[in-house]
Amino acid sequence: MPTTGVEQAKSSVLSTLNPDGSRKWLRPRPSRGHFYRWRRAVAYLLIALFTLIPYINLNGRPLILIDLPERQFSLFGSVFFPTDTVLLALAVVSFFVGIFLSTALSGRVWCGWACPQTVYMEFLVRPIERLFDGEPGRKTRTGAWRRPAKYLAYFIACFFLAHTFLSYFVGVDKLRTWIIHSPAEHPVGFFVVMFTTGLMMFDFCFFREQTCLVACPYGRFQSVLLDRNSLIVSYDPTRGEPRGKQKRARKAAEGGDDVPLTVLADGAKQGDCIDCRKCVTTCPTGIDIRNGLQMECVHCTQCIDACDDVMDMIGKPRGLIRYSSQAAIEGGKRQLIRPRVIIYPLILAIMLTGLVVVLATKDLAEITVIRARGGLPFFPVHAEQGELIGTRVKVSVRNRTPETVGYSIGLVGVGGGSINQAEGPMQIEPYGLETSEIVILVPPAEYGSVGRREVTLRVEGSDGFSKDVTYGLLGPAWTGKPAED
Repeated sequence: MPTTGVEQAKSSVLSTLNPDGSRKWLRPRPSRGHFYRWRRAVAYLLIALFTLIPYINLNGRPLILIDLPERQFSLFGSVFFPTDTVLLALAVVSFFVGIFLSTALSGRVWCGWACPQTVYMEFLVRPIERLFDGEPGRKTRTGAWRRPAKYLAYFIACFFLAHTFLSYFVGVDKLRTWIIHSPAEHPVGFFVVMFTTGLMMFDFCFFREQTCLVACPYGRFQSVLLDRNSLIVSYDPTRGEPRGKQKRARKAAEGGDDVPLTVLADGAKQGDCIDCRKCVTTCPTGIDIRNGLQMECVHCTQCIDACDDVMDMIGKPRGLIRYSSQAAIEGGKRQLIRPRVIIYPLILAIMLTGLVVVLATKDLAEITVIRARGGLPFFPVHAEQGELIGTRVKVSVRNRTPETVGYSIGLVGVGGGSINQAEGPMQIEPYGLETSEIVILVPPAEYGSVGRREVTLRVEGSDGFSKDVTYGLLGPAWTGKPAED
C-alpha cells in the first residue's frame, strides 16, 4: 500500500536531512518544460541586467550605487544621504508592502523566478555541475580532472559575480583600478573581493538550498502572508489519489496500442498520480509537493513541468500539479478580490504618493546648524557699532546638485547683528558636504530679560538656492547695562 503524504511528512523533519541526521545532498534532475524555459529566459535577463546596471550612468551618476564610505546612495540619477530618513522610511515600507501584495496574489513568485539565490543556483551553478558530472539520474562522468576543473569553474563564476556585486558598493571605476593594479597597492580591496568570492563559493558549493530552508526567513512568513486564495504550486489530491503504479494492457484482439489502466490490483479505482516521484527528484529543495503547501517550496514550478511530462506520456490531461489556490484545489472558487488585496494596494499607493511628494519638494541643499564645541556658550565682543554678544556655531551645507555651488551665510531680522565668517563663502563640489564655523554677533538688548534669542540664518547659493534656518541663542539677561568682560 503506498505511503500517504501525511505519513511521509511525519517521517521527515527537513527535506535535506537523512533519517540518521546527516546531510542529504540534492542533485535535482531538471525538467525542461515550458515553465522552465520561461524561468530560464527571465533568469538570463536578470543576470544581464545585474551585470550591466553598474556601467549605466544617468545625470553623471551610476544608475545604482550604494557608496558606504561616502554615505551616499545613487538611484536613477538622484543622490540620497543618511539624513533622508523620511525617504528611506517610505521606500522601505513600500518595498515590504509590495512583497506582501505580490505574495498574497502570486505566492512566492519572487523566490522561484527572481531571487538571486535561485537564479544563480539553478541557471549558473547547476549547469556547471551537470557539465562536469553529467545529468542527475544517469551514470556519473568519471575522470580525475573533472572535480578540480568543476571547482575552478565555480571559482571563476563566483569571482566574476563578486566583482559585479561589489561594483554596486564601490563603483566600476574603483573596481577597475583594483583589477588592473597589483593587490599590494590595495590590500583592503583585494581582501574584500576574495572574502566575497569565498562567501559565494561557500553558498553555491556547500550551503546551496540550505540558504532557502534555513537562512532565509521568507518561507516562515508564508503562514501570515498567504491565504487560501493565494496562487501557489499545488497538487490536486482529488484527482491524483489514490496514487500507485499504473499498468498497461494491450488490446491484442483489436490490434490496438497500449492504453493506461485506471484500476488497481485490488479493483479500486486509481487516481492519475502514478507515484513516479519525478516531482520529488526534480525539486531543488527535495520536498514532495503532494504533501501540500510547505515552507521549503520556493514555487520554482519544476514539479509542474515534470508532472505534465508524465501526464503526456500516460495519456492523462495536464495540471495534476499546477498553479492554483488551496480554495480551488478543495473544490471551491478562488476569490481574487478580498480584504488584503484591497488594503495592501491602498497602503502602497499612499506610501508611493508620499515618496513622490517628498522627492518633488526636496531642496537643492541641506542645511544643519549646531553649536561649536568647546569654549563659552557666548562671549562679549567689542565692535565699532558697540558691545555685542558672540556665539560660535557650525553650519554644515550639503550640496545636492551635480554642479559646484558657492554658498554664503547671512543674518536676517536682527538690528545691529552680523555674521563673522573667517573662511568666507563656501565652494562645495557636487553632492559634497562642507562645514564652516561662524560667529553670530547680536546686541545684548536682543536677548531681553530671559537671556534667549532666536535668530534666522539665511543660506544662499550661487545656483539660486535660498533657505532660512532658525537657531536659538543663549546670552546674558539684558538689564540695560553693557556686558562686562
